Amino acid sequence: MRASQQLDTYKNLNNWKNFRLRLFWEGILVGIFSGCVVGFFRFGIHAVETYRGQLYLFLQNNLTWTNLVALVVSAFVIAGLLSWLIKFEPLSGGSGIPQVKGNILGLYKTVWWRILLAKLVGGIVGIGAGLSLGREGPSIQLGAMTGQGLSRSLGRTRMEERYLISSGAGAGLAAAFNAPLAGVIFTLEELHKNFSAVVLLPTLAAALTATVISHGFFGTQRIFTIPAIAYFPVHYLYIIVIMGICLGFIGVFFNYSLLKASEFYQAPIFKHTYTKALLPLLMAIPLGFYLPEVLGGGNSLVDALVANPTPLEFLLVLIVGKFIYTMFSYGCGVPGGFFLPMLVLGALSGNILGTVFIDLGLLAEAYRIHVIVFAMAGFFAASVRSPITGIVLILEMTGSFIHLVPLAIVAMCAYVVAELCHSKPIYDSLLEKALAAADDSNPAFEKKETRNIIEVAVESGSAADGKFVKDINWPERTLLVDVKRGEDDLVPSGDTRLKVGDYLYILADNEQAEDVRKIFE
Repeated sequence: MRASQQLDTYKNLNNWKNFRLRLFWEGILVGIFSGCVVGFFRFGIHAVETYRGQLYLFLQNNLTWTNLVALVVSAFVIAGLLSWLIKFEPLSGGSGIPQVKGNILGLYKTVWWRILLAKLVGGIVGIGAGLSLGREGPSIQLGAMTGQGLSRSLGRTRMEERYLISSGAGAGLAAAFNAPLAGVIFTLEELHKNFSAVVLLPTLAAALTATVISHGFFGTQRIFTIPAIAYFPVHYLYIIVIMGICLGFIGVFFNYSLLKASEFYQAPIFKHTYTKALLPLLMAIPLGFYLPEVLGGGNSLVDALVANPTPLEFLLVLIVGKFIYTMFSYGCGVPGGFFLPMLVLGALSGNILGTVFIDLGLLAEAYRIHVIVFAMAGFFAASVRSPITGIVLILEMTGSFIHLVPLAIVAMCAYVVAELCHSKPIYDSLLEKALAAADDSNPAFEKKETRNIIEVAVESGSAADGKFVKDINWPERTLLVDVKRGEDDLVPSGDTRLKVGDYLYILADNEQAEDVRKIFE
């Protein structure tokens, strides 16, 4: 850390209230820019997907060899563009959420405008071409890079930049789903894994601002067209418990398959990124004619499931097709996430389980939509291991808070099953896998000697609770700079006794950031 950066960081720590207020106003700026960027991203994907649907509808009635050859040639061209974008900016590939987590930890050396450009173009082209990828993960990365761009433009410290990156990430999710609370909770629960007030304030400002911008683009309608649904009876709650257990196992299998998907592309035939991108693009052609429902993110598929009952046999075809094609699409490494396909798979799983319960006479047909909606939260909790985000997201998507209890039950049951199966949260696993495969010479990764201020919270049950600073086994080359206890600012010394709820600001090497966090969990 440069001397000027250190001086500015210490000034911020010593003027904490003013620093938090400044972050609030900067959060609004981040929300404005993130909302515009993500709004453009959503608009581009919608336009291209609409054209794709019209194209396949036309070809079904006018299929000729010339048209078929043109489709294949277009797949080769799109594969070339996507592979070039990955070469241009490697960190633009995949979901983007693991990259944002690594960026907050200081593990990635990012050029924000390159990621912004590559993610925008790659996401619109790839998802528009039919790959089973979602826009929500990329939207989070786009928002994060917008926050970093603002930080760089204003000459902020790295500590402050991370708060702006977090704010942008929350704004990105909020704009993608029209769900500001989910954007805030996701940032706290998944990205930072603590409910820091200094993260909360700018993120809430950014998420609300980005949602207002999104409403200006698309109106106030929700991502999924889910009608108002009645209260779910208490005597059916045992169905929710069974469903949560099943979704826990399905989520574990989803995580395992997603991590293994990239290994498939290790085969010699996929030596180049071009051939990796080409395979799912070629697969999209027959799917576009025979099973178009599995193409793209899947918004319309969830709407169709909610609108009309679907035969169990076709539901099984849809979930198998969507699952396999999502693995091929995400595993190839092009820009695009699995956030939305994951929710779609959750909806399909809930519809299948609900249909079985209805056929067995255990559930009334009137509650088929309920289990579809609840299952999305359960699948999310099992895979991402952020149950509060999943619950809040579904509540905002449905606009009905009377289903908090059944949503919480299915999410927690799925969460517990995933924990018992020792399945790691998917975004943590993807980040670990990327870091393990990283080459030290890769310019995308920060050098090991890079040092930054990190924020950690002393959690309930932590081994550090009640300990003196001098009694903690600190990693080498770490320095406790400041301790915030509520509104009080403590000057740390060896005789400072730490308590639950303390927020510590520690100077450490980037590679030690995660080890430092584990001490206080």
